[in-house]
Amino acid sequence: MHAWRHGCTTWLFSADPRRRVRSSMALLAVLLMLFSACILLWLAYSGVAPLVPVLWWSLCAVGGLAFMAALVRSGISEHWSDPALTFPQVLWGITASATAYVLVAEAKAVVHGALAVSLLFAALNLQAKQIIVVSLYAFGIFALAVGLLMRSDHITNLPLEIAYAGALLSTLVGCMLLSLRLHQLRMRLHNQRQALAAALEENRELASRDPLTGLLNRRHMLELLQLEQRRCMRGVRSMVLAQMDIDHFKTINDTYGHGVGDLALATFADVVRNNIRSSDVLARWGGEEFVLLLSDTPIDMALHTLTRVRLAIQNAVIDKAPPELRMTVSIGLAAHLPGEALEATLHRADQALYDAKRNGRNQVICAQPPTEHAEDAAAIAAAMAP
Repeated sequence: MHAWRHGCTTWLFSADPRRRVRSSMALLAVLLMLFSACILLWLAYSGVAPLVPVLWWSLCAVGGLAFMAALVRSGISEHWSDPALTFPQVLWGITASATAYVLVAEAKAVVHGALAVSLLFAALNLQAKQIIVVSLYAFGIFALAVGLLMRSDHITNLPLEIAYAGALLSTLVGCMLLSLRLHQLRMRLHNQRQALAAALEENRELASRDPLTGLLNRRHMLELLQLEQRRCMRGVRSMVLAQMDIDHFKTINDTYGHGVGDLALATFADVVRNNIRSSDVLARWGGEEFVLLLSDTPIDMALHTLTRVRLAIQNAVIDKAPPELRMTVSIGLAAHLPGEALEATLHRADQALYDAKRNGRNQVICAQPPTEHAEDAAAIAAAMAP
């Protein structure tokens, strides 16, 4: 039963979410006009209005909206400036209401409801300029309708007709003002939603990035490394990890202050980013420690890249810092091996980093694979060799 109902609604409104909303609103307009047509037909059947003109009016009023609803449902209007065809539907509804106002003569008060519904559609869907255009059009066409009635032979009570016209005018003015107010509220809500979305995006960015360097933080980098590890397990990718540590960073902080230390960290991040590929990912691991992910990179090419990075850091000038201040970096790298835990690869890279520090700093050392993975490492190196 649920599948049948879902199939029917999909056939009627479309499976596309946006077109579904537009189609449902267009069909609602058709149904409301059909209800108005039934009222007028009942009046005609009761002898209050002429039957044949009301029949033609019903056919045109409902048929016009049905035609526009079909355009929306079929997707023909998808790439038009107004894919929901709200503006022409509202104009059509106002025109039909004005025509009915003349046709039903003494029962013209029933038209106010249909007119209010048309203007409500305008309030909920149109822009401010369109609302003003629709309101002016309504003033004009209903002024014409009132003029035609005043000149006809159906007028038996002029004061009552003037009262009807006054009530109609108040309805039009009230609907226009309320429509503009609703539009203002819609725009305010839209702006608030955009501001909230921007704030959420900023919070996500802050949660995933280090504010000082703009690099990924440790938590987000771990998620990325885990994703990359799963790709490596499927044989889709390979990766090399490098642990990087700015040499004697505590001395920089103690000698020049934490402000200069922050400049050194930001400069380090910029220099490394400028000397790696756009597909490589650098993250601040903590303090003066950084982790670099190099995907699909042979180990000798990774060594070459990191040696270039080391030399670039050694020659980097820290803006707004004392001119004599220079940085060096110690780097340990390790190729991730099939079946190896991510933590094990990071640990091997970290051990290589400490070997670089013990051997005098400012150098790059490649970790050797554990004994049980030696053959796998040789196979990976051979496969990755250019």
